[in-house]
This record gives sequence, structure tokens and C-alpha cells, in this order.
Amino acid sequence: ADDWIVWNGGSTSITTFVSPQPVEATDNAFWDQFWADTATSVQDVFALVPAAEIRAVREESPSNLATLCYKAVEKLVQGAESGCHTEKERQIVLNCCRLLTRILPYIFEDPDWRGFFWSTVPGAGRGGGDEDDENARPLAESLLLAVTDLLFCPDFTVQSHRRSTVDTAEDIHSIDSCEYIWEAGVGFAHSPQPNYIHDLNRTELLKLLLTCFSEAMYLPPSSDSSNTNPWVQFFCSTENRHALPLFTSLLNVVCAYDPVGYGIPYNHLLFSDYREPLVEEAAQVLIVTLDYDSSTSSSPSVDGTTTGTAMDDVDPPGPDNLFVNYLSRIHREEDFQFILKGVARLLSNPLVQTYLPNSAKKIQFHQELLVLFWKLCDFNKKFLFFVLKSSDVLDILVPILYFLNDARADQSRVGLMHIGVFILLLLSGERNFGVRLNKPYSVRVPMDIPVFTGTHADLLIIVFHKIITSGHQRLQPLFDCLLTIVVNVSPYLKSLSMVAANKLLHLLEAFSTTWFLFSAVQNHHLVFFLLEVFNNIIQYQFDGNSNLVYAVIRKRNVFHQLANLPTDSQSIQKGLQRKKKSPEPISRTNSQDGVSMEGSRPAAPAEPGTLKTSLVATPGIDKLTEKSQVSEDGTMRSLEPEASQLSPEGNPPAALSDGESWSGEASHSRRDRRRLSSASSSGQWTPTPDWVMSWKSKLPLQTIMRLLQVLVPQVEKICIDKGLTDESEILKFLQHGTLVGLLPVPHPILIRKYQANSGTAMWFRTYMWGVIYLRNVDPPIWYDTDVKLFEIQRV
Repeated sequence: ADDWIVWNGGSTSITTFVSPQPVEATDNAFWDQFWADTATSVQDVFALVPAAEIRAVREESPSNLATLCYKAVEKLVQGAESGCHTEKERQIVLNCCRLLTRILPYIFEDPDWRGFFWSTVPGAGRGGGDEDDENARPLAESLLLAVTDLLFCPDFTVQSHRRSTVDTAEDIHSIDSCEYIWEAGVGFAHSPQPNYIHDLNRTELLKLLLTCFSEAMYLPPSSDSSNTNPWVQFFCSTENRHALPLFTSLLNVVCAYDPVGYGIPYNHLLFSDYREPLVEEAAQVLIVTLDYDSSTSSSPSVDGTTTGTAMDDVDPPGPDNLFVNYLSRIHREEDFQFILKGVARLLSNPLVQTYLPNSAKKIQFHQELLVLFWKLCDFNKKFLFFVLKSSDVLDILVPILYFLNDARADQSRVGLMHIGVFILLLLSGERNFGVRLNKPYSVRVPMDIPVFTGTHADLLIIVFHKIITSGHQRLQPLFDCLLTIVVNVSPYLKSLSMVAANKLLHLLEAFSTTWFLFSAVQNHHLVFFLLEVFNNIIQYQFDGNSNLVYAVIRKRNVFHQLANLPTDSQSIQKGLQRKKKSPEPISRTNSQDGVSMEGSRPAAPAEPGTLKTSLVATPGIDKLTEKSQVSEDGTMRSLEPEASQLSPEGNPPAALSDGESWSGEASHSRRDRRRLSSASSSGQWTPTPDWVMSWKSKLPLQTIMRLLQVLVPQVEKICIDKGLTDESEILKFLQHGTLVGLLPVPHPILIRKYQANSGTAMWFRTYMWGVIYLRNVDPPIWYDTDVKLFEIQRV
């Protein structure tokens, strides 16, 4: 049988090696053929070593595969020991690196081999008897330590600080790698001279690291968060003496990257950019090392806010994962500024494209950047507060809204839609975010939305309306989240434009049709959310919101219909009949879309055949958030969550919005809900009068009804007296009107803040690895291997 293939004596011609018995580990002449000094590329290795051959050797000659792995790791260890001073040594290191990148996925896909790298190698390798204690290290640890040493290897991956002959070359074990951080930024002021050979070598080593970490792809998703990745765990532990400089290098390389090419348009066309592959690889390695479930961490607050200065000894120990620990303890304003500016610059890059086509290099790693931004905000609360402290947060908001709007029709980008919405949900839990949204929106990024004049809040509402009314079906689970964000910011919105006000009323109109309300058990929550938005604005921001008040008056019949919603069986059936006639989720008629912005392209569905990876379900909004009440002085206190019961199937109940806290709609247990709505013989849920009554009686309509009661007669009188048909006069009247003393006592503001939970931690893991799988196509590291974390699907 064809057992293995080797490079034949320096040329890349392949001889097939047929072996009736295992080749001895000591037969160096044989093994050296694999990393002989031929210059190959990682693409060559993938072409020369086909998947079928690797699997054949794994099945037929397991000892040869094992020896190959030992020997390749041994070569990396030797390279790290010697410092790779000769061209030949560097070539061997790179070839071993490429070979391991090729082979590792096939080791991970076979459960019998998975423990192989974590076993120790008795007597294999180092030759000398005096080094036996070294042999006790599992192969995986030796591999990771060698790679980290090689990432700070003078003249191979970093600039040498000595200008002299090889004799006095730096000893790799005595150098302080903190002096060799790859880029200026957090904790490091010196920007080394760019060196594209070093960038290429770093990229190859990081690719190998990412491949080591990818064992996670071969395990099915589980909610058990104690399921830590042993490769990442070791790499981010104190065993890695380069952990700090490596974390800093990765973060700085990403945040300092300027794809435009030193700010000169079209510069990227003049010289090939060697930095981008490194930046992509660094971003991917960084987010994988930060894959950490903060909801289960028993350590003190991850953000290190328990003490004055971060990065000092009095700080709580924080998580064992040093990368998470370092990230959570960054605290200098200039570091935050550097990170935020860098992430915002890169996220805005696809938007810049639309002004001067091809003027800048278009980056493709915005999804990795969004995961990184999420981790920063989730693990470092000081960073989150810094982001919200100035209107710089809008430089993150606008690109996210651009991505959400652009991806809304594309089935293959559901993951991107989710992470964008999750970030906005996290931000919306803080009062400052709502306040910042009042800044006028003047940047005209061409987007497929109606033209409007207004604030960033208007932009957000208009984009959300577009997602809900013209996105694809798979986005429905996100509606709760989108409206929760609007509810969270609504008490702070000083003046909505007429376009945005009409969009909110169009949503209410669509969600309060009888067929929509009666066709699914949780649809009425969307109406509760929207009523809460109107109540917040009327009670807390009445002055300045005459556009919204006018829209409410014009659409008053929607509120009257809700108040008079029929609850008898016959009407329920009649409402459901309408659904059969119009299966569209939400009609686009009468939403007065008007002209789209100039230069915009409509959101397009995915090309047929586009690959996408499956995602685990996200928790309902009641699991994603916890309620906090805002007190008079602006501080928030958490409201005790009701004990949420799990259904017999173990699923959390569907998200329940309870409008205001005083509407008292606690999470019904599944049992109550079953009682209120009968299940028909087909096992399908059907609405009953009791069920409709159970929530109709809690609709928070008092404030709006009172407003209509006071203002409608006045507006009608003006119209009759002055024969008005002109809305500007009516708006002028509403601007100067007041409802002080006429409305019910203002309700307390209720904010639903994102809370970390193992459900979202698992979602992030599958999303992140799905992105990494699909983005690594040259070479296709994991393609056609038996991945278990997600399914690869074609649109």
C-alpha cells in the first residue's frame, strides 16, 4: 500500500514510500527528506500531501505518522533552542511548521488520536540521557513552547538588536521578549522597522498555532463550559514565558494596521501589502485565546475594577487564562484610545470603499474585529465606559449598522447579523449610549435606506425597521433583541425625525394585526416592547418629540384596535384565516419608504452555493438580559429576576417582555402557558380566549390613551377652525403643547442589560470557529475534514 510520500532528495518530485514495517525514529536520513532544504510554500505542502494519503497512513501505519509528528516537533524545538541562525535551519523550521499545519486536523478528527499530542514520548527524540526529565513533557506542550520561542527569534521573526557577527548573536533564552514586541501600541512605544520576511514567518507560525487550537472544531457543541481547550489553556498559562509580549504583539499588530497604506489613497496598488495576512492571522489567534466563559468564572470581577490601578499586585488574581487577564486589566486612557481608534478605523474600512472605489484596500476580517470588540467590552468594563464616554462610540455604531443593513437579505451572514445585534444590546444597557445617539448624523455612508435628516438614533431605528420588514425569515429570533435595544435607549432620545417616528408606528401596525398576534405564542411581546418605547418617550422626552406624538395621533386607530382586541374564539379563528391569505411576515406597503440614499446598492441574498456554517441557537431575551431599574439619580439597581422555570424539555421559556414592571407579567411557566393555549391534535399550539385575555389585560396603554384623549380634540379643533391640512402647523402646535400634570405618574425606567451566560459563550465559540473555518481557504486548512462543532452548509 502507499504508506507515505516524501520529498525525494531535495527536489519536490514525490516518491511513494512503501513500508511493510515501521521506519525507525533513528533513521534520520529517511525522516530528513520531509523537511529537507527545499524551499516550498504552505500551498505546496497542501498539494503534495493529499488528505487520502494522510488518512491512509493514520489507519495503516500509525507508528510512522506518530514518528513523523515527534520528529517534526523535535525539529521545531531544536530550531527554538539554536535560535535559527542559518538559512537552512529556518527552512527546516518553516517546512515542519507547514507539515504539522497540514497533518494536525487529521489527528483531531479521529477520537483515537486526539490524546496523542498530550501523551509523553518515552525515550523518543532528544537522544541524550541527561535530558530525560525534558522528555516528560507532553508533545503538545513542547510544540507550543517551541512556537512561542520562535515568534521572538531575532532575525527570523523579530529585528535583532545586535549589529554583529553570528558569534555574538543573541541567545534566545536570555533575551527579554518584552523588548521585541512586534508593534507600538498598548504598553510599548517603539514601532520596529517593517520587515516583510519577518511578517511572513510570523504568519506561518501563527497559522500553526491556530491549527493547534482548532481541536475545538472536532468536538460537538456542548453547554458544559468547563470544556476548556487544552491547547489554549496551556498556551495562555504562566508556562508560556512570552504570554505578555505575545498578547501585546497580537493586539498592537491588529489595532495599528492601516489598510489604506499610510493614509494615501490607492497606495496599496503600488506595493503588495505583507502586513494584512499577518493582521488576519493575529486577529484570529487573539479571539481564539480569548474564548472564555465569563459567566462561570468564580474569580473576582473580571474587569479588575475592585482596586485602584490595574496591572499591579493588589489586583484580584483574575482568570487563569493570562490573555483574558491582561485584556481585562488594560486601563490607561491612551491604550483605550489606541484600541478604539484602531478597531473603528478597520470596521469603517468597507464603508470608505463606497466614496472612492478601490482607493483603499478592502479588508475582509470585520467579523473577527467584531468578536474582538465584543470581548473587550465584555471582559473590560473600564474599556466599555471609555467607549461610551465620548461620541467615539458612534464610529463603531455606524459600521455595525452598515453591516446589519447590508447583510439582512443574505442567509450566509446570519452570524454577522447576530454579533452586530449582540454588541448593540450590550452597549444599550448603558445610559450613555442612549445619550450619544442624539448626535446629528451627518456622515453620508451610502446605505440602502430612505433618505432622512436627523440623529444617530434615527439611523438606528430606520435600519432596524429595514431588517425587520425586509430581512429574511431566519432573522425573526432577533426581533426581540432589536426592539429591546430600542426600548433601552428610548428614555434618552430627545427628538426623533418624522421618518423614524413613522417607522416605529409602522412596526406597531404590523405587529398588532390579529393574524400576527394570534399566530405564535410569543408574538405579542413585540407589541409590549413597542408600547414601552412610546411610553418612555412620552413620559421622559415629550418636549422635542412632536414628530412622534403627531405620528401617534395620526395612527391612533392602531391603539384603539389594540385596546379593543377581540378575545372570543370566533374572532381568533377569523384573525388566523387572514394569515393564510398573506403569509408575508410584515407587509411593506404603507411604510412610505421613499427614495433610497444615493450610491447605495440594495441588500442582496447570498449567491447560490455559498458555503456557510451552522450556529447553535441563542438564548431567549429573558436569558440574555436582566432587568435593572434606573433610579432618580441615574444609578441602576438590578431587579431580582423571577425564578425562571425550565420546561420538561429543558428549554428556557420564550422571551417575555412585560412592558413596564408594573404590568406584572412574570414569566408564565410552560405549564401555565399550555393551560392557557390548547395544543391541537397535531401537537401544534393554538391560541385560546383565556390566553389572549392573559396578556391583553396587561397591555400598557394608559399613557397613550390619556395623551390621545387630551390632544386629539385640540388638534381636530385647530384643523376645523383654521381649515388646516398642513401638518407643519399641527407640528408647531404640538411643539409648544405640554402634558404636565395630565399624564399618569411616570413609570420607572426599566433597562434590560446583557448578562453573560453559557448559552452565548457557546454561540460565540461556534460562530468564531465557523468564521475561521470559512476564511482560511488558502490553504484550506480544515476543508473536508470531519468537523463536529458546526455543519458546513450550502445556501
